[in-house]
Amino acid sequence: MQRNEYSVNNTNSPAQIAPVATIAPGFDTLGLSTPILKAVADEGYTTPTPIQLQSIPHVITGRDLLGIAQTGTGKTAAFALPILHRLMANQQRAGKGHCRVLVLSPTRELSGQIADSFRAYGRELPVRGAIVYGGVSFGPQARQLQSGVDVVVATPGRLLDHLGQGTLRLDRTEIFVLDEADQMLDLGFMRDIRKIIALLPAQRQNLFFSATMPREIGALADELLKDPVRVAVTPVATTASRVEQKIVFCEAAKKRQVLVDLLRNVATERTLVFARTKRGADRIVEHLERAGLPAGAIHGNKSQSQRERALGAFRAGSCRVLVATDIAARGIDVDAVGHVINFDLPNVAESYVHRIGRTARAGATGTAISLCAPEERGMLRDIERLIRKQIPRLDAPAEAAGARKAA
Repeated sequence: MQRNEYSVNNTNSPAQIAPVATIAPGFDTLGLSTPILKAVADEGYTTPTPIQLQSIPHVITGRDLLGIAQTGTGKTAAFALPILHRLMANQQRAGKGHCRVLVLSPTRELSGQIADSFRAYGRELPVRGAIVYGGVSFGPQARQLQSGVDVVVATPGRLLDHLGQGTLRLDRTEIFVLDEADQMLDLGFMRDIRKIIALLPAQRQNLFFSATMPREIGALADELLKDPVRVAVTPVATTASRVEQKIVFCEAAKKRQVLVDLLRNVATERTLVFARTKRGADRIVEHLERAGLPAGAIHGNKSQSQRERALGAFRAGSCRVLVATDIAARGIDVDAVGHVINFDLPNVAESYVHRIGRTARAGATGTAISLCAPEERGMLRDIERLIRKQIPRLDAPAEAAGARKAA
């Protein structure tokens, strides 16, 4: 199956809608249909996360919803599962060049992961969808959209290209999902999002998810949502409780060697390193490889195939260090990331929350280490003001590695 397309069991038999009480204990209380519960059980999930528990029943009934949750809390399933249920409860076909559901996400990686979730949860259902993002050929996407699909998962820029070319229309869209809204703001997508919203029908269901709630995002939510249910499973701008956070002060010129020392002293299969710029990420990779530490990079200047290869190697464990820029911060959903290292502190304090949310996922623990040069102390103050806590200071990389020493 190609990365820019997904489909599941196109059977003509109607999906069962009656919930059952014997499949996937915990999820069976949420009103989901039998085929979806079976798919959830096949994925190995037994207990809903807090945002799933609080969101799914409301989405099933058609309510607008504002969900505030940090990364790694299961919010994709919180909207994908009830959306699939609603599609099956009313099995009309999408007209040519139309979609019934539109999900907007900020990055190609995150779009792919959302589509993967729809595919997995809807494997028992006659649901068709398409992934729409840049960096790949326009033609195959256009052909998929022109035939009509149930679910479109898209990044804003490429979606506007299709809307402008007439390969997709949104005037019959029933459900609109805006995911990672604050990251959309950081990446400058607000104008594009407003253009897209203007093309949607007035009567629709809106689902709005964000890890933080800056003033601009709050204003957009007020415009978009009608009498919404508000679900907040963690205080705004807090960091994952299972992440041990540390700061290492060092001169900017010494950061690369400090990073090498850290990586040689942490016993973890996967470490995610964040750089501020694309060129900076490539230079870090070059330095690590000269030091005998294989690493990959993922950022906006990489082709889609390069990004997928790097992420695939990182996920498989064949490359234990991945260097990324903030554009990929919320598109990397990989289990067992033991450490996140901020080689550069982010210019936007909220990005710190999203970066370190790449570790300590699914109930695991993790460590976030930030390298802070003297000129970055103002950024550190902004971060600590945002998360309302002081990050422990450490004097040496060896100490910063914590309890996870190499055997």
